[in-house]
Amino acid sequence: MGKLASELVGVTTKARVIITGIGGFVGSHLADYLLKNFPGLTIHGICNARSQANLAHLAGNPRVVLHRLNLQDCPQVTAILAEVAPAYIFHLAAQSLPGASINTPGETLNTNINITLSLFEAIRQAGLTGQVRLLNAGSGDTYGFIEPEDLPIRETTPFRPGNPYAVSKIAQEMLGYQYFRSYKIQIFNTRAFNHLGPRLGEALAPGAFARQIAEAEAGKILPVLRVGNLDSQRDFTDVRDIVRAYWLALNSPACQPGEPYNLCSGQSHSIKDVLHKLLAYSNRELEIQTDESRMRPSDIPTVQGDFSKFREATGWQPEISFDQSLLDLLNYWRERVKA
Repeated sequence: MGKLASELVGVTTKARVIITGIGGFVGSHLADYLLKNFPGLTIHGICNARSQANLAHLAGNPRVVLHRLNLQDCPQVTAILAEVAPAYIFHLAAQSLPGASINTPGETLNTNINITLSLFEAIRQAGLTGQVRLLNAGSGDTYGFIEPEDLPIRETTPFRPGNPYAVSKIAQEMLGYQYFRSYKIQIFNTRAFNHLGPRLGEALAPGAFARQIAEAEAGKILPVLRVGNLDSQRDFTDVRDIVRAYWLALNSPACQPGEPYNLCSGQSHSIKDVLHKLLAYSNRELEIQTDESRMRPSDIPTVQGDFSKFREATGWQPEISFDQSLLDLLNYWRERVKA
């Protein structure tokens, strides 16, 4: 935990927090971080019926209250907010897969925009406008088609979205800006680039590689690893560093509501590098096969972010190495495969 967060423990010990999407990859890690570092803090998680796997370790914890509801139901969300009266809201719920958004553009846009609008309106209707600080989780994917001269990507880099997911996250951020300017809700907009770490699902390349390696090690599949485009380069940050950044965004005096902040490592790694590092952790020989179904209709060659704006505001920087993130991811899938 960073120095600033430690200094604020006494202030936030009795606070109530809402995490939308608590059952997701990032939401579950945020819950872990808050429970570990802020004794006495109560977490209210909003989730759906598909969020079981990442929440099993929280079952029975008296500091975690789960609410299963549709975030697009504004009256229901308003009732929850009025009852909980949170000091913080971390808005992480979303259809968060760029690849899936290409196949279901309408569902992605409808979900991500409407749940955000419903949440912001519920804050107003519950009378919490001046009382809550909200983390509006955006994405580095919004920058889209990056030109070489754009690297490293700063917050001033123009949006050139390459998929409906990116479009939905741009709209979500613009809603955050508008509700801050119009209604003075303290909304902090972040743009997190690619995440790594335990619980990453198989819908994204590192998770897909880790699962296939773990299954091959366990003899559950043939020793064949199916891959998509290995040449793309991405900026990866461990999810545990990202959730620490989310906390700092709401608790650092220098962070400004309405302003965007990149969250990334500042380094770029190819998908081929991800694959080879994961394979190096295994003693099983696997044949690599290209799978056309894993290719996207549009793919950005290189992504590398610049997080200096956020570092200057908070002192944050990534602490968990790329190699450690990959090893922890593989070990997570090894355990999943055994279950």
